[in-house]
This record gives sequence, structure tokens and C-alpha cells, in this order.
Amino acid sequence: MRHSQNRLKRRAVVAAGALVAVLSVTGYAFTATNTVPVATLGQGSSVISGYTVTSVAYGLNATTPTNLDSVTFTIAPTTATSVKIQLVAAGPWYTCTNAAGAVTCATITGGQATAATATTLNVVASQ
Repeated sequence: MRHSQNRLKRRAVVAAGALVAVLSVTGYAFTATNTVPVATLGQGSSVISGYTVTSVAYGLNATTPTNLDSVTFTIAPTTATSVKIQLVAAGPWYTCTNAAGAVTCATITGGQATAATATTLNVVASQ
């Protein structure tokens, strides 16, 4: 009788070990199906330098000279790829074009600029 009890205990231990092995493999199989895409992460810093704006000129409308049709100026460094201006604090931003440092900004779209309301010239540029 002791002999059969020992066999039962051994079988129980072997069965428990087999169950643990099966569960371990099954658990691994589920985790092995995860895929994570490749990602890039980094941090860096750089000096932010300003632009120099010179030779500012305001183009008046030929019919209604109180309206401003354009603003032109020279910018340095000349490599700015995105330039915008604002003529009134909290007013609309006008998109400009830069041709080798000669910047032209049309001020007739997005709200016609006027000489009476133009109180400041804010220039934002980046490359």
C-alpha cells in the first residue's frame, strides 16, 4: 500500500511538472506574437540666432492709398525658407516669399492691411 501511495505521489508530481511546462510554453507562445515597430527617440539642442531685417518698404494701394498691398524688406541670413509678418498685435499673419534675401509679403489676403491700423511689424522667419 505504501508502494502505491508513493507511485500516486510521483505521478502527481510528474503531472504537476508537466502542467507547469505546458503553461510556460503556452504563455511564451502568446508573448512571442507581440510586435513593436522600430522607433527613433532623441534630444538635442542648438543655438537660436536671429535674423536681421533691413530696407523695409510698404506698398500702398494705387486706388486707395490708405490700404497696404505689400511689405518688402531684406533679410539676413538669406536662407530663410519660411517668413511671415504681422502688422497689428494679435492681427492676421501674412505669408511672404523670400528670393535670396529679398522678401515680399502680400497684405491683401486674410484681411486687407491698412496704414491706420499698422502699428508694428513682427517678422517671424525660420529655415
